[in-house]
Amino acid sequence: MTQRRPARPDAAIFADNNSGATPTRFGSTWLRMRLRELAGSLRGQHLCLAFSGGLDSSALLYALSALRSREGFSLRAVHINHQLHPSCVDWARAARATARGLRVPCEIVAVEVARRGGESPEAAAREARYAALKQHLESGELLLTAHHQEDQLETILLALLRGSGVPGLSAMRAVTALGSAQLLRPLLPICRSQLEQYARKRGFKWSEDPSNEDNRFDRNYLRRVVVPALRQRWPAVAATASRSAAHLLEARNLLDQLARESLSDAYDGAALRVSVLRRLPMAQRRNALRLWIAERGLPPPDQTRLLEIAGPLLAARQDSHAGVRWRGGQLRRHADRLLAQRVDDDQAVAPPAQPLRWEWQVQRWLQLESGDAIGLVPDRHGDVLLATLPPIIELQFRRGGERVRAEHGSVAVKDLLQKSALPPWQRDSIPLLLHEKRIIAVGDLWLDPQYRAGGTAGAGQARLRWRRLRQSP
Repeated sequence: MTQRRPARPDAAIFADNNSGATPTRFGSTWLRMRLRELAGSLRGQHLCLAFSGGLDSSALLYALSALRSREGFSLRAVHINHQLHPSCVDWARAARATARGLRVPCEIVAVEVARRGGESPEAAAREARYAALKQHLESGELLLTAHHQEDQLETILLALLRGSGVPGLSAMRAVTALGSAQLLRPLLPICRSQLEQYARKRGFKWSEDPSNEDNRFDRNYLRRVVVPALRQRWPAVAATASRSAAHLLEARNLLDQLARESLSDAYDGAALRVSVLRRLPMAQRRNALRLWIAERGLPPPDQTRLLEIAGPLLAARQDSHAGVRWRGGQLRRHADRLLAQRVDDDQAVAPPAQPLRWEWQVQRWLQLESGDAIGLVPDRHGDVLLATLPPIIELQFRRGGERVRAEHGSVAVKDLLQKSALPPWQRDSIPLLLHEKRIIAVGDLWLDPQYRAGGTAGAGQARLRWRRLRQSP
């Protein structure tokens, strides 16, 4: 197998957003040089194009197909059907037919676009699209999109109008990590007129989405009304704005480096130590929190909530269990730890009315509706002696008043949990394991001595693990 050379975002800082010099002609020769600049040698690499069937992605598909044999890479396309327009099925068929004509496999993926709160239709569709693309990518694959210079200008203007800071104004990067894959935007230095010229010269057709003519959408209004007026006064506005975004990207990289240095002593597993964050100056603290929230896979909070996190939340008493929530994310305090959660992960899931049956000898992991899981992990030094366990264990959740056996009498489960490091909001979701209506284990926090190994190592031992998938993204 050919070793894939990783993409190089640092080497392409100014190439990311265009230095302002526009190439004289778009074509396969220019594209080959651009891809080598961003990803190194293409030989043996696996490329996947996000293919809408519109002008931009069609031009990129044609140019890529012309390079495929010569450069020695594999190429496929994925078309996302958002199911938002009556013609979406026709567009999908046309995209597949275009790809097939170029001998490029094309997968059609239908998605459900769900809007949350005040989210715009554009943002909801984009979120659904990238989630689907990420899901259908193979490890190490390069995903290409056809964003061009005008797309970059629109992104910068939208960020400016929303009051974004350095991360937003640095706009789209040419190279971005996407799960275990890489996202490349090779056309950022190319203007749309060059792509149209390339398409008309070769005589291929493309699909047009009529919603692109609807000025009610912010991006369409910028594209159809604002940008033409700007270009009439400043013809090179797209190139010069991209150059500014490149300078901001360099500043963003330096801020990210500073944030990592600020966080180096604060990491505590999936959490941050509040006492360390409170020693940072306020601006440095906010910068560090922005990066950490992004690392946890959460959408960025607005400025008001970021100020609340960096100020009152970190200043709250350790026993206050304070939290700050925004659309898509939430931070919570527990003692000296700051924990991040997705909002969707925090939605209450009703416990089952009847106890669950777990045949642990057949199914070592039992998946729960909440997204958590309970399992037995073989371990010669584990504290569970498997031979003592009944073949079927029942599982239920706290209802209040539960007690477990102790050396002298019994202990309330509530008291066990209060002494543990488990955050209060997770205590009601801890699974209780029962045999003959008696609690034999409380998650992976407590185990009845009757089922414990005697402190010696052996092949018939295991560790009980409660996998809290909702604790972090």
